[in-house]
Amino acid sequence: MKKEWFEEWFDSPYYHTLYKHHDAQEAKRALDNLLSALQLPSGARILDLACGKGRHSRYLAGRGYDVTGIDISEKSISYARQHETDRLAFYQHDMRLPFRINYFDAVMNMFTSFGYFRHDRDHLLTLKNVWRNLKPGGLFLLDYFNSQWVRGHLVPADTKTVEHVTFRLKRHIRKGYVYKKVEFIDGNRYYWFRERVRLFSLKDFETLFMEAGMPVIRTYGAYDLTPFDPEKSTRLILIGQKKAAV
Repeated sequence: MKKEWFEEWFDSPYYHTLYKHHDAQEAKRALDNLLSALQLPSGARILDLACGKGRHSRYLAGRGYDVTGIDISEKSISYARQHETDRLAFYQHDMRLPFRINYFDAVMNMFTSFGYFRHDRDHLLTLKNVWRNLKPGGLFLLDYFNSQWVRGHLVPADTKTVEHVTFRLKRHIRKGYVYKKVEFIDGNRYYWFRERVRLFSLKDFETLFMEAGMPVIRTYGAYDLTPFDPEKSTRLILIGQKKAAV
């Protein structure tokens, strides 16, 4: 069976080359403020959903939380497991499938690690699994791009050289998704990968969260917790809270 785009791209070492500027220091700056918004007690159980190589998970564990990171990328999880401790564990897992039930005080999904699926039923299924992950009253934090800002500021094409590789990036919007084609040559070999992310609006998320049993209780427009502005904010950060039953 052909792999989904995110399974191929996220398992490629070139993905981590292109996005290497998203590092541990960036994770710290974002999480310090977001944790102040969540107000979790020391030792709280946190699920880092779509954790990649675990940069957010490692920082959360260092702050005294009991952290589990899950990601679909086998290679990312293999790397992340080098950093496991008694407070930090990693598992390869597809977010569309159930994980632990009524277990976590909070679930965090960082750096637009959502909206990848072709069908919205899979997005809703993922959110319902988040509901299952959480204890009653538990919090879900979703860090997404602001789709309205993306629509108004899309750069159709540019290039970016990282280490020895020059990436050619082409972007377009079609049928509610933003697409990015990543092309490059390394040695004598040509490569290309595609990204596809759903342009969910705040209203879309409010509907999805409500259907999943986690009404949105707060929104922010940046990691410094400034209010969300549909025209000016680059991020859309939402906090939902699990109701007792769906």
